[in-house]
Amino acid sequence: MWNVMLAAARKDALLERLRRDGRLVVKDVAVDLGLSEDSIRRDLRELDAAGLAVRVYGGALAASPAVADYDARGRVARSSKARVAAAALKLIDPGATVLLDGGTTTLALVEALPRSFAGTVITHSPTIAAALLHHEAEVVVIGGRVFKHSAVACGSAAVEAAQRISADVFFLGVTGVHPSAGLTTGDSDEAAMKRVLAERAAETYVLVSEEKLGAASRFGILPLDAVAGVVADLDPDAPLTADLAHAGARLIPARS
Repeated sequence: MWNVMLAAARKDALLERLRRDGRLVVKDVAVDLGLSEDSIRRDLRELDAAGLAVRVYGGALAASPAVADYDARGRVARSSKARVAAAALKLIDPGATVLLDGGTTTLALVEALPRSFAGTVITHSPTIAAALLHHEAEVVVIGGRVFKHSAVACGSAAVEAAQRISADVFFLGVTGVHPSAGLTTGDSDEAAMKRVLAERAAETYVLVSEEKLGAASRFGILPLDAVAGVVADLDPDAPLTADLAHAGARLIPARS
């Protein structure tokens, strides 16, 4: 019976529901599984502490796996990131001023960018800047305290520097895209920096590889309808596609 099931088995059942549905509501799970709401809340607190779920009012969301260290993320979903990069490349006009976030999906965009691109690229990521050394583009680096997890500059100095620039388009990296949680990431300072950068561009597009879809992280960046588009490696016929569109996302498919 569920009411005598070991805690580990209960947590496995909750995680399976999160993987399947992307979210769960405590009172509904309590009825379905014959458990007390207090037991479910306790399990969710422990799953949240372990980085396996994100607690929200009344329940939990599926946690994004894209919060691992930078090197580990670079080995995840490489083909998906390449598809997103190819779709995003079509949004860059010749000679444009492009603002690039940090992260491994954005790095895939740099790898896809022709070396002959003669516009300007602004970034707060030393990793992205280094990847552009052999491109013809002018490269401008926003400095500040380096947040090593994502290899980007954050903090007051970076925010102040960012407020002095402007761009035609900003490619935003996130760790989660969820119909109810919107665009999220795992660090509050990084989320704040991303919002500042989005304010400095005429248009903002989100780059979303497959592992970030339907998942959420702790800190909100922007709602789905606050950006020009979400370049997503998502099956057009998947239920999540309709859910994201209903929530206000303007989806740009990276696959047909």
